[in-house]
Amino acid sequence: MLTELRTRFGADAAVIQDTCDGIPTFWISAGQVPTILRFLKSEASPRFPMLYDLTAIDERVRQDHGDSPSDAFTVVYHLFALEGARELRLKVALPEDVPSVPTATGIWPAANWYEREVWDMFGIRFEGHPNLRRILMPPTWQGHPLRKDHPARATEMGPFSMPEDRHIEEEVALQFRPEEWGMARQSDEADFMFLNIGPQHPGTHGVIRFVLQLDGEEIVDTVPDIGYHHRGAEKMGERQSWHTYIPYTDRVDYLGGVMNNLPYLLAVEQLAGIRVPERAQVIRVMLCELFRISNHLVWYGTYAQDIGQMSPVFYMFNDRERLFGIIEAICGARMHPNWFRIGGVAADLPAGWEKLVRDFLNHMPKVLREYDSMVMGNRILKARTKGIGKYNTEEAVEWGVTGPGLRATGLPWDLRKIRPYSGYEQFEFEVPTAHNGDCYDRGIVRVEEIRQSLRIIRQCLDHMPEGPVKADHPLTTPPPKDGTMHDIETLITHFLSVSWGPVIPAGEASGCVEGTKGLYSYYVTSEKSTIPYRVRIRTASFPAMQFIPPITRGHMIPDLLAIIAATDFVLADIDR
Repeated sequence: MLTELRTRFGADAAVIQDTCDGIPTFWISAGQVPTILRFLKSEASPRFPMLYDLTAIDERVRQDHGDSPSDAFTVVYHLFALEGARELRLKVALPEDVPSVPTATGIWPAANWYEREVWDMFGIRFEGHPNLRRILMPPTWQGHPLRKDHPARATEMGPFSMPEDRHIEEEVALQFRPEEWGMARQSDEADFMFLNIGPQHPGTHGVIRFVLQLDGEEIVDTVPDIGYHHRGAEKMGERQSWHTYIPYTDRVDYLGGVMNNLPYLLAVEQLAGIRVPERAQVIRVMLCELFRISNHLVWYGTYAQDIGQMSPVFYMFNDRERLFGIIEAICGARMHPNWFRIGGVAADLPAGWEKLVRDFLNHMPKVLREYDSMVMGNRILKARTKGIGKYNTEEAVEWGVTGPGLRATGLPWDLRKIRPYSGYEQFEFEVPTAHNGDCYDRGIVRVEEIRQSLRIIRQCLDHMPEGPVKADHPLTTPPPKDGTMHDIETLITHFLSVSWGPVIPAGEASGCVEGTKGLYSYYVTSEKSTIPYRVRIRTASFPAMQFIPPITRGHMIPDLLAIIAATDFVLADIDR
């Protein structure tokens, strides 16, 4: 790829950077961003049709830049080629005085929200962006939170107060002005007719606001207003040790449990050069698939509930309780067990785990058949979801949609199959697909995914290997304790590793998994310290929510509820 870029754009067009994760990483100039991105999307071999992520790094307090440019900010473009699941990372160095780069919204519509987020968090401008305004922070917020000079804790800020004039200013800022959101009048004589939905808690998705522009009951445009769950999950990564940050990952996709831990740990383990033992890998796979089922049971029940069926959610939450009994027996907690560790898992499987898992595996197939007839076979639900919110594979890739939403368009693309991680190559399972890409087909895919997860878990049960559940490596957490009672040096090292956390070697790496709702990844940067320099969280719900407006246009107001239900998102996943 480097040769291809230099042949097309000149010998100085791209400078390569070595990374721990093996993802080709090139530095390019800001002025060449649009032309290089267009080339990589449409003409390169292989093509990279998906803008997977777009973020930035504040480099101003970094001590060791290595061979990389030492400018104040770095903009990072992460591209995906579905063929072979190949990734490409492009970096642009920007000065401190006027950090700006041309927009990529004319190349990928998905760039809109990503660029708004970078502007919101770092103050980097994207020239030509159609609506560069805050997206996660309130419109009156002062500063850019992911800059290193912005406070990381409330104790670093003065006492909060809201005098009367500030109160009025905040209320004025929250008033909805359609023109500011890109809504256009149909004619000079026509006025806006819009419906404000929220901020509220639709289904179990979290607090969000939708503003609909209407022609009667037909949706002309939809504006999702996010940020109500934003709590600075990436900023927290800059103040926690590598080990103590693990519980924060549990809360991102709060229905995914340990599935959130895995991409973060895959990235850290690449930086540290840790090889996870086979037994620990299989245990991780089993727990991830249990949480995939847990997530899909919540989705299944609320999917039916959002469309008008009240009974299914009670049945499915009952089965989720059965599943939580297994997770609690193994991990000691239910929704947020925080059970994976750097180098493995927290503890070995408890006595009796086999019976709990086997009973669950024997119970679920029968009830899934009942749910199929109750929900997916219901003629009212079919009428409400077939042909609604429809899109094809090309549109899904254009907007960065992954997971069941992508597979419902007919593309059998699953990272566990295309580029296995954590030992998934040892398991036999199918990749469920559908063909119409509508709300009903997205349901069909998720239901079949439950069955495939049960299939994977049964293989874990029947072929659980023996051996350790944590790597014998000094940077695991907690570190190996052997020898601490024999010499003082080992005892001191162990004490420091437990109290301060491991010192992870300098570098950067990305860990990516096929999560409950699509692809999730953590892109971490280390400066050889006990805390990360930068933690970037890419979630599946963020691009999926950005895709809501184009797939709701032309539908009726009740169809919005079906589209939201079939999307399967949580707001903590979007807002981080």
